[in-house]
Amino acid sequence: MKNLPLRALASVAVCLPFSAHADFIGDSKASLELRNFYFNRDYRQTGATQSYSQEWAQGFLLRYESGYTNGTIGLGVDALGLLGVKLDSSPEHSGSGLLPYSARDRRAADEYSDLGLTAKLRASKSTLKLGTLMPRLPVVQYNDTRLHPQTFEGGLLQINEIDNLSLQLGQLRQVKQRDSTNVEDMTITRGNKRNIQLGGHATSDRFNLGGGTWRWNENLSTSYYYGDFQDFYRQHSLGLVHELPITQGQSLKSDVRWARSTDAGGSNVDNNALNALFTYRLRSHSFGLGLQRMSGDTGFAYLSGTDPYLTNFVQIGDFANKDERSWQLRYDFDFAGIGLPGLTFMTRYLRGDNIDLLNGQGNGKEWERDTDIGYVVQTGPLKNLGFKVRNGSFRSSFGNDIDETRVFATYTLPIW
Repeated sequence: MKNLPLRALASVAVCLPFSAHADFIGDSKASLELRNFYFNRDYRQTGATQSYSQEWAQGFLLRYESGYTNGTIGLGVDALGLLGVKLDSSPEHSGSGLLPYSARDRRAADEYSDLGLTAKLRASKSTLKLGTLMPRLPVVQYNDTRLHPQTFEGGLLQINEIDNLSLQLGQLRQVKQRDSTNVEDMTITRGNKRNIQLGGHATSDRFNLGGGTWRWNENLSTSYYYGDFQDFYRQHSLGLVHELPITQGQSLKSDVRWARSTDAGGSNVDNNALNALFTYRLRSHSFGLGLQRMSGDTGFAYLSGTDPYLTNFVQIGDFANKDERSWQLRYDFDFAGIGLPGLTFMTRYLRGDNIDLLNGQGNGKEWERDTDIGYVVQTGPLKNLGFKVRNGSFRSSFGNDIDETRVFATYTLPIW
């Protein structure tokens, strides 16, 4: 990174009036997050081109967020410095998503780094950000399941002028995937049995979005968002989240989502996605039931590399193929209830069927099982040091059969 963040921030600070420096610098904060990540994915299907992928890497994420200058319009800047270091990899087992690798010989890079800068403006209760973005909205959710997060380049306006109403308007222009330093145009996810076909364009540099969330009270919120991926698809997304308190230590949470996706002239996208997750909490225990249904001429449409906004999108699969019906059973336990704060456990099982295999091949099915156990240190000099082990198995009648293990440790060190 070679002091690029410091030079960029210093050049911005020089342009600011001296009287504004106190808020710009005094309200700023910086942190360094360390991520140590081991990833193993074993391909079990007959005829797999790669037996398994296995890599181990160390990540460093330096985050800086300035305050705002004084005045009607406050100015500020954010910076995200990323460094990844290979600890273990081989050409036979690369491609885990942790490290970039050469398409020619499949050798992973020894290290890779990147710098993202974001200019921000604040007026009243609203903010405009231009530059590096990590949106977390129903129509686009950045992926952060490897060493580095996926990032976008564009602009996003956050409007909070009306109590209980949060609005977002924006445009994304390019993307940097989680295992790359290249900024490139965006494309659509097409794998498995989605039946999504493209016309004359393979990529696009325009994703327009808008929408908002209305909080009716502390237990109920509804949302509507619209996404327009130029030449590919348009998507309307509706959501409802409600939490019903029952008695002390008991509640029922309902998370219901519906999305309608249609083509935008350059694809055949046509999908209705109805999905919901119902979670009953009984003190330290949580029991979840997820239901998801796809209908239309294609499966669910979303930007390549992102997390689809679906309740049955989990560790390996998204259960979003053409005509697929799926369900999920989930159980969580928080050990704080028995005197072990910081220790958590989760397990779930999902099954999908009625998948249109296309070309008269009949219907397919798939299932996934996931288990997580994690611990976060609660006190002492290593407070907030976290460990997590994730194990998952995925099987299908038409595609990959996968056994997967992820082990990672994280620690965030506040700088100021």
